[in-house]
Amino acid sequence: MHKQVKGIGIFVSFLILATLSTVTAARPSPTPRERPTPHPRNFHAGAVYVLTNQVENTVAVFNRDAHGQLTPAGEFSTGGAGDPVPQGTDPATDPLASQGALILDQGNQFLFAVNAGSNQISVFRVGNTELTLVGVFDSGGVRPISLTLHDDLLYVLNEGGTPDITGFAVANDGTLTPLAGSTQPLIGDTAADPAQVGFSHDGTLLVVTEKAGNRLDTYTIDEDGLPSAPIENASNGMTPFGFAFNNHEDLIVSEAFGGTPNQSAASSYSASDDGTLSVISGSVPNSQTASCWVVITNNGHLAFVSNTGSGTISSYGIGSGDGTLSLINSVAGDTGANSAPIDMALNNSSHFLYVLAGGLQSVVSFRVEFDGSLTLIDTDGGLPLGAQGIAAK
Repeated sequence: MHKQVKGIGIFVSFLILATLSTVTAARPSPTPRERPTPHPRNFHAGAVYVLTNQVENTVAVFNRDAHGQLTPAGEFSTGGAGDPVPQGTDPATDPLASQGALILDQGNQFLFAVNAGSNQISVFRVGNTELTLVGVFDSGGVRPISLTLHDDLLYVLNEGGTPDITGFAVANDGTLTPLAGSTQPLIGDTAADPAQVGFSHDGTLLVVTEKAGNRLDTYTIDEDGLPSAPIENASNGMTPFGFAFNNHEDLIVSEAFGGTPNQSAASSYSASDDGTLSVISGSVPNSQTASCWVVITNNGHLAFVSNTGSGTISSYGIGSGDGTLSLINSVAGDTGANSAPIDMALNNSSHFLYVLAGGLQSVVSFRVEFDGSLTLIDTDGGLPLGAQGIAAK
């Protein structure tokens, strides 16, 4: 089985590399602006955060103005080690191959970051002009790659060794306390190749995507914040990667289809109380390559999917009350040839979309228009190769 999965991964990587070098070669790439010397900024006025994921791990901060433009505002050490070296066949532009490596709490008071190289989670308090490190905590496993938060409950997805999820209680000061009995395995075990862990909107369900197993593991959460054993749900399409829940509890999942050119899609699901997922709209195609990351606007009716192999962003409409998924625009946004867009984040109002373009080592900024289209604002460079994880407010 390991040889088969490895062979598939190598084939997929060649396909993505071929797509990046040939299919998009004729399309120009935006020229990133160099980052000027940072000055103190008011982070509460609006900010974008990027995890550099280097051996000496840091969070790069950009101040955001009212028009969505970014200005560098410094870097802050996580106190731990990132891991910019990709595993297996993952590309250098996407070394963690995950969504949710860097997240904010709902009140924008705390920022949580993975340290994949030192098996730790860092917590920052968000101040007016700086990030203050609250502490660095053991992740309870090997190579943490994704985080999710609901109220005072934080869960981490540990990819390395025998993959697992582990929970923590978040105190009022941001410190983390491991939850006894919260660690649960993944159904695919060492062959899972997971990408993300995430809570449902109401916090009663956890979901983990397994890329290699083409499955969605779910865990029901009890009143003590502890998860059930994993519940197996087959993915409607191949290579499920990123996902998001909207405020109607509709689950939208991207499907990379092994990086096959122009074959990517997204599916929507409903979830029952017992953790069983039911397909609402199955594998709605976008004719792009390697759809991976998903974000949903505040109104719950619009989803954006980044297509790493195509250098594009697709938009989908989510039906009100029924969760049906429909493609609005295959190319709602274009980050350029060989840009390899990976992580994305919307600001609090959903007026601006920020895309971490691994191939450009930059953040590409878009304004979200009323009709769901995207208007390019700017491209801000200066990030290191291997940066992974983005959050915005």
